[in-house]
Amino acid sequence: MLLVTIDVLKRIAIRIAIGILTVSIVGIATLMLMWRHRLQLADVALRPAPVAAQQSNAVTATWFGVSTLLFDDGETQILIDGFISRPTLSEILLQRPVDNDAAMIDYALNEYRMGRLAAIIPVHTHFDHAMDIGAIANRSSASILGSESAANIARGAGVPEDQIVVVSDGAEYSFGAFSVKMIESVHGPVGWRGEIPLAGSIDEPLVLPAPVVAWRAGCSYSIVISHPLGTTIVQGSTGFIEGALDEVQADVVMLGVGLLEGLGHDYAQAYWQAVVTATGAQLVFPIHFDDYTRPYGEIELIPKVLDNFAITVQWLEEFNAASDLDTQLYMPVFGQPIALYPAESPEA
Repeated sequence: MLLVTIDVLKRIAIRIAIGILTVSIVGIATLMLMWRHRLQLADVALRPAPVAAQQSNAVTATWFGVSTLLFDDGETQILIDGFISRPTLSEILLQRPVDNDAAMIDYALNEYRMGRLAAIIPVHTHFDHAMDIGAIANRSSASILGSESAANIARGAGVPEDQIVVVSDGAEYSFGAFSVKMIESVHGPVGWRGEIPLAGSIDEPLVLPAPVVAWRAGCSYSIVISHPLGTTIVQGSTGFIEGALDEVQADVVMLGVGLLEGLGHDYAQAYWQAVVTATGAQLVFPIHFDDYTRPYGEIELIPKVLDNFAITVQWLEEFNAASDLDTQLYMPVFGQPIALYPAESPEA
């Protein structure tokens, strides 16, 4: 009897194991299909940004994916964020240690002529914004401006202390003809149940390699970049503080929209009004809408299961038409400089 019972139990255990394996395989296949199901950029009805003329004397901004932006007036360059190395999806999910991609960083700095960098400024210190700030600073004489968390990323990379600036809220910093003001903000509530993902600070030098969870959010900023020709606000995350930008007048807003659709229409409208309407911006460029697990230079939208960028764009156009008719909305194009002041029309 006992032998029969053990044999029966073995068959039951095998069936359970097969069932679990089948469910796991089906689940993984479903997740893979959901991850691959994404809109194409061509499906989003938003005009591409006009490209600056080669001989233009205007201040330009060049977008390199996520919210990495290069501002250039022909004399001085300011880099917002620094995310060139791109950890893979498996490295992120499995929390494998990752390191700077030295070859890709060298390529990007050379290809896009970032030889006049004066400042590197992360909007906050998640890896998709600040992973490469230390490596880039070590290839230049640029200062790193940011929170104490940004300073500890720099220290972990061996950046000299005289290139590290821990900023004060609302303080202004000058670089050539540019003036930069850092206004404290908050990260978008895009985590589980409205939390900030990977909240907290980086409290000691961050030495690489390290898993992406080592890059904590730190302090988030609205970055106001002024020049005699005009002013741009970089809002790298969908978080905002009501009224924080009411005293700021801007010509251009680089508007972070990552996972905005999941926060809902009312939140998105309040966000637009706090960052665009309140500042009187005439040009708006959505940023941080792309999948940051793709290799540098490959722009693909985030899977629809996480974010529907087409709906976000519909909302932005709705808000634009309702309260800011004179504001123009454009899609940035990777690696293509945009003339900011004066704005160039698509026909130019």
